[in-house]
Amino acid sequence: MNWCPPVHSILFLLLVVPNIIPSESASAFHPPPTNFKSISKTSFVTLEMSSIGFIGLGIMGEGMAGCLLSNDVAGTKETPLVVWNRSPSKCANLKDKYPDKNIVVKESAKDVVESCEITFSMLSTPEASKAVFEAPAGVLAGVTAGKAIIDCATLAESDMQRMKDQVETKGGKFLEAPVSGSKGPAHTGQLIFLCAGSKSLFDEESVQSAFKAMGKATHFFGEKIGYGTRAKLVVNSLMGTMMAAFGESLALAESVGLDGEKMLEVIGQGAIQSPMYALKGPKMLKKDHAPNFPLQHAHKDMKLAVDMAKGVGVEYAVTEEAEKLLREAREDKDLNIAEEDFSAVFEKIHKKSTGEFSKKWN
Repeated sequence: MNWCPPVHSILFLLLVVPNIIPSESASAFHPPPTNFKSISKTSFVTLEMSSIGFIGLGIMGEGMAGCLLSNDVAGTKETPLVVWNRSPSKCANLKDKYPDKNIVVKESAKDVVESCEITFSMLSTPEASKAVFEAPAGVLAGVTAGKAIIDCATLAESDMQRMKDQVETKGGKFLEAPVSGSKGPAHTGQLIFLCAGSKSLFDEESVQSAFKAMGKATHFFGEKIGYGTRAKLVVNSLMGTMMAAFGESLALAESVGLDGEKMLEVIGQGAIQSPMYALKGPKMLKKDHAPNFPLQHAHKDMKLAVDMAKGVGVEYAVTEEAEKLLREAREDKDLNIAEEDFSAVFEKIHKKSTGEFSKKWN
């Protein structure tokens, strides 16, 4: 006959012994969850992927990045702003200006893209954009599946198409988003974004939040790349033509003895009033052309617009003449105004004029 322990002994083992085992030993009976490491890793990836990247902190980019920081779209503990600029001092200046913000400076554009799910790029010229985009440590080198690039520069349509194809080939998303506006609107969040490309990227909540922080309006022209650029070139070529005509009108007014300030008042009261005239006019009369939109960049946009018009057979003679005037102003080594505001075309108008007032002006 087999021996069987008394019932009270079994109860003792079940009820009393577990309560007298030290907690350290008890942990051996209850090991941590097997998915602990995976939870930690997931949290890290989420933090990394919540970062927003910004490449290019020049006249426009500095203000745009500042708006992201000021509105807590980026630069928070949860969402760092990851930046890179060709001149490292610009990154240092941004950190100094926003000492309480979470700004991470990277050594290359590639590092920025690798660290962020979404990266904005704002570079000054097609040449600079191509160099930064295609460099060994450039934007494209950091693109992998799921990465998103939003380019805000004004480039040729072919440039945008090339970048879009390169990004998508590596599994990323691309949105062109050139802006209407200059230094002032960039710093005050009053830009207008003209977008085309990935609709899913455009619709992302974080992207819309960024656009709202940096701009007063956002337009989507479709998924075909190039339509945002086309819209931007139409706007900027009109703006350049307006500035050329405005400069000639002011030069004529003063040359026939009219008071320049009084004429600005008259212009501002009629149907031809324009915020640009109100902003630029008083400075032009004082030869103040501190750059908000450099003349060389304005001319670049006008040349791209003229080429676009020729490509589709549109009569663009008035704009062509204005483009020619801005080109002459840009190339004038004596005036040396290429990096001044595009209102400095006023100086070229006076230089080309032969009247007594213009001679004294120069």
